[in-house]
Amino acid sequence: MTQKRLAILRTMWLDGPNIWTYRSCIEALVDIQELEQFPSNLLPGFYERLTALLPGLVDHRCGIGEPGGFLLRVREGTYAAHMLEHIVIELHTQAGLEVGFGKARMTSKEGVYKMVFRTPDPVVGMACLEAGVRLLHAAIEGTEYDLQAELKIIKRHCDMHGLGPSTQHILDAAYARRIPIIRLNDGNLVQLGHGDQQQRIWTAETSKTSAIAEGIAADKNLCKELLAQCGVPVPEGEFAKDADRAWEIAQNIGFPVVVKPVDGNQGRGVSLELDKQEDIQKAWALAQEESYSGVIVEQFIRGVEHRVLVVNYQIAAVSRGDLVHVEGDGQSTLQTLIDLQINTDPRRGESEITPLKTIRIESNPVVSLEVHRQGYKADSIIPAGIQVIIERNSNASEDVTDLIHPEIARLCCMAARVVGLDVAGVDLVCEHIDQPPKGQSLAVVEVNAGPGLLMHIKPAKGQPRNVGKPIIESLFPSEANGRIPTISYSGGEEISGFGPELSEILEDQGHRVGLACDQGLLMNGRTISKTGSANWQAGRNCLINKNLDTLVMQVKASTILSEGLPFDRSSVAVITSLGSKEGLDEWDILTKEQHFNVMRTVIDLVLGSGHAVINADEVSLLPLRELCDGKTIWISSTANNPVVAEHVKNGGMAVVYGSENIHFLGNRAEAETRTPIPLKQPPENLVKTLALAASGWAMDVPHNLLRADIRQRY
Repeated sequence: MTQKRLAILRTMWLDGPNIWTYRSCIEALVDIQELEQFPSNLLPGFYERLTALLPGLVDHRCGIGEPGGFLLRVREGTYAAHMLEHIVIELHTQAGLEVGFGKARMTSKEGVYKMVFRTPDPVVGMACLEAGVRLLHAAIEGTEYDLQAELKIIKRHCDMHGLGPSTQHILDAAYARRIPIIRLNDGNLVQLGHGDQQQRIWTAETSKTSAIAEGIAADKNLCKELLAQCGVPVPEGEFAKDADRAWEIAQNIGFPVVVKPVDGNQGRGVSLELDKQEDIQKAWALAQEESYSGVIVEQFIRGVEHRVLVVNYQIAAVSRGDLVHVEGDGQSTLQTLIDLQINTDPRRGESEITPLKTIRIESNPVVSLEVHRQGYKADSIIPAGIQVIIERNSNASEDVTDLIHPEIARLCCMAARVVGLDVAGVDLVCEHIDQPPKGQSLAVVEVNAGPGLLMHIKPAKGQPRNVGKPIIESLFPSEANGRIPTISYSGGEEISGFGPELSEILEDQGHRVGLACDQGLLMNGRTISKTGSANWQAGRNCLINKNLDTLVMQVKASTILSEGLPFDRSSVAVITSLGSKEGLDEWDILTKEQHFNVMRTVIDLVLGSGHAVINADEVSLLPLRELCDGKTIWISSTANNPVVAEHVKNGGMAVVYGSENIHFLGNRAEAETRTPIPLKQPPENLVKTLALAASGWAMDVPHNLLRADIRQRY
């Protein structure tokens, strides 16, 4: 059999709403070449090889809308681009990413398809695409394919370029509230909302996280002093400038003790329950390596360690820790026992998505000290039935949120308030989380800024907690969604100059406007660029500007096709015509119907509370009304347009020209006393004038002010 392969001709990262989906995706132009003559049912053994490589494809619903649908298509015969789509989606799934969206569509050229798939990151998406091509070829040709090696590479890209699990969890909560999301760097710095309504998060730190509070939390000694002064029980302890002083402090406060960095986090460099001089001095050296500010020696509090997550001074979740230990069998080394009894836990690993880390005695000095204190090394054979403690801290794994006693809850909330953290991880040691503090050993040992959330999201035991929800509610209370008014406009020559003129009208009303259009990029009346700026980057620059409260953006078909749009929804969308189709053949947009399907995107994005301003004189635009989630304002250069008349009769809104006046029609116009605006003379560009009047109405510009602005111009 001759070699049958496909080729990727071009890929595009569409970072925002596009003709395919509201969310970011990769579009690939795929030439399946000779495979156009060989659908899957004509490739001997292909089905068996494909399902052996990716058994998870059985869950894909394509075609019949239920599991097994895609594989049914493969048995009956489907084409390589369609198969590649599903392979890429499944590779995302195998890498731990839920995407679930993809399409493959023929182009005007035989054998060439547009194949698109949702992906959270362009680097991760391209890694899945390239691996998918290799897998498809291997399944076709019957050659070897190392899926695990490919997944290892994809997961490495996920770790390097993907969001951490805590950040993603918060973003999922934001998405559920339909709050816009903009990633600001390759790490975990993310903007929620737009313009002056935005908030930012960096993992579990937020725009409301005080730098002073973070500094206090990082300085464990200062933090403890402030908590003690406010009546929060804390362990007695002192700063130790060297190992000898650490031993002196331990003798003064009494054994056992804890040795830890002044500014540590996540349990690094922390040694617990020490009572020997050698161990305390070794622990001081380990803590010193993890600290910029020194080492604390403090009283060891007997009890169980808990992590209490406090958000906006309310309890969001509580996890209970446990000692990590192994039991000997009389044959295996200590490290082997750790590998068999601890490291096999699926919650352990080296990536960000695992809440607990793999334990290697030789590379973890705190663990090494712990087992050494018990008389063991990594290669020690542990007698049968003997338990060896491996770790004493940072292993909160059981959700006990529903058990916390109200007095302990108040104590933890007080600790967060004393430090001043809006999101705090309070480390509490107590004997009984469900009993009052009085009468038991109890102390707050640390208050942490930017706490990890994974232990609450995926506990080993107990109920997972949606801790992202209270974080989002603290940033966006009540019905707030972080949106600013966003006005998009599209059309041909008749809409030229619309953006600058509408921006002036809005600025006269006090709006601070960002304008991205062919005339350039302007922010709050200041020219940033004089070059054409009707593009994704210019629009995004406006949305991240905290000094702006409104975006006006010119939207072109080429932007939708090649970049996607920078905003996910709009308040007002103005479309006066489909515009020119010139140059769109680059994206295989050849017909009027295809052009319409591109430009409908601007109407698809209108919010339910928003408005679409549509030219009723353009027959090609009439179907757009049915696609709008918000209200339609028709504009027409004649007062007797039948589409307008029917719309107004049914309670709709319209702006028309007649008898040298601009008329506002509909029940709302009557209620607001939107009287006609007389013009000194018929404007040269009547369509643009009507669009300005309708947009001003949609944006609630007071009628007397809108009237003055329109008359001043015409």
